[in-house]
This record gives sequence, structure tokens and C-alpha cells, in this order.
Amino acid sequence: QLSIFRLTAKRPFSTSRSSVDSEEIKKFQLLAQKWWDEEGEYSALHSMNDIRVPFIRDTLLSMSSNYHLGSPLSGIKILDVGCGGGLLSEPLARLGASVTGIDPLEDNIRTADQHKSFDPVLAKRIQYKSSSLEEIVEESMETFDVIVASEVVEHVADLETFIKCCSQVLKPEGSLFITTINKTQLSYVLGIVVAEKIMGIVPEGTHEWEKFVPPEELEHLLESNGFSVKTVNGMLYNPLWGSWSWMESTSLNYAVHAVKSGAQGQSGPTDALSETDIQQHSATAGTA
Repeated sequence: QLSIFRLTAKRPFSTSRSSVDSEEIKKFQLLAQKWWDEEGEYSALHSMNDIRVPFIRDTLLSMSSNYHLGSPLSGIKILDVGCGGGLLSEPLARLGASVTGIDPLEDNIRTADQHKSFDPVLAKRIQYKSSSLEEIVEESMETFDVIVASEVVEHVADLETFIKCCSQVLKPEGSLFITTINKTQLSYVLGIVVAEKIMGIVPEGTHEWEKFVPPEELEHLLESNGFSVKTVNGMLYNPLWGSWSWMESTSLNYAVHAVKSGAQGQSGPTDALSETDIQQHSATAGTA
């Protein structure tokens, strides 16, 4: 989800200063009521669920021997960072997960809370908080099995601090899922000029190309902060059909799955899985 994290490098775990970029707050505040309009500004995020939800589900199932029919993610604690109006939190909760969604914009949390209240099952499984990531680090050390940061890292000020915070709140051998946009000439032309200025797929000014993150840089940051990168998959949005699909090239959007090292510095149980196994899972995920 589009988010507004402004993380400070000097005091990454301090709660005494704001982690939120006030300019980004203004940008997204205007859209806070529009999260659940499937034809509106966030339509591309709605349709992204068709591939990102099965990717998360199938990757986690491939790592687990426990399978709960009808609730495949039962017993899994997920943190959805930059949850916005809850577009990703809700389908993950429907799969049985216990989800905590955080977002620094109170209006987003208000929208998310209101929407989940329509479904008593979701109301029990999802907890939303108006908070930045580093504000929950102290109370949530090694709390979560999974962190999801979807369409978030291109909005953070200090990516390394963000990754370190993710590691702090993840259990050893926990999974981190990221979707974001590569920093290429193609992503500038299609992601900003075409998507924002010409077609209006996302509101103008949503993205700053300078903040886009190349997968090589993201992988390096993850590996140097105790994560093992398992999968990097390219993603393609078709604006004519309003649909997403997986592709080999990461020149535009891409998804990453990484696993935090175990307590003794051991890598997680996914070492036994080859990357192609998980890619095969996700390649068929869109049809699930």
C-alpha cells in the first residue's frame, strides 16, 4: 500500500520525534476516503491483490508442514506496514492470519477500521494502529511471523533503517515480503509520465522517481542486515485490462521474498526450496 514513512537515520528507534513526512501526509490525506473505490485512484492496488495475495500465501505454505483447510494462514501473525485502507490486510485475514496493520495517517486507519467492521470475522482477526514502523519496535520485538511492505519502500526516507526495523520486529526465520518499483528509465516513463500524467492510473505526484529502489540495492540491504533473499519476481501491470501478471524482467515493478536469519545466524527453513520452486508457485498464483 502507498505509505508515508519518514524514518530518521540518527535515532532509528526513538519515538520522541516524528517518522512521518508532512508533505506526503498531505498528499495521501486527500485520498484517505477513496481506498475501497475499486474503480478509483487505488484500482491498480485492488487488482494487485490477484497476484500478491497468492504469492504470499503459496510461499508461506511451501515453507510450512501445517495446513489448515479453508484457513491456510491460520496461526500466522502478519504485520502489514503502510496498510492504507486495509486492501491487503483484509484478504490475508480471510486466509486465517492474525493481521496488524499500521499506517501513520490516522484517516487511513479510520477508513480501514470502518471497512473491517462490516465483517465480524475480519473485525476479530485484524488490528489497526495509527503508527510508524519504528514507533512499534520496542513493544513488538520479534513478534511477527511475517511482514508485508507492499508499495511502501519507495516512500521511505531511510531504507536501511526501515529494513533494520523490519528485522527487529520479525521472529527469527520470519518472512519479509516487499513489492515496489525499480529505478529505471522505463519505470520513469511508464510509472510516472504515463501512469500519473497521461493515464491517471495513480494520482499525479504519488511517486518520486528518485526514491524508486533497484532490486540489486534492495537485495544488498537485505543481505547485509541479516536476511536471505529467496525470490525476486518481475511484475507487469496492463492498464487496458486493469490486471497484473508475473514476468521475468524486473525493469518495472517487482516482488521480493526474504527470510530473516535464525537465532544462531542460521538461515531459515526455506534453504531447502529452490528459487524456481517458489517462482513456479507464484507463476500459477494468479489463477488461484
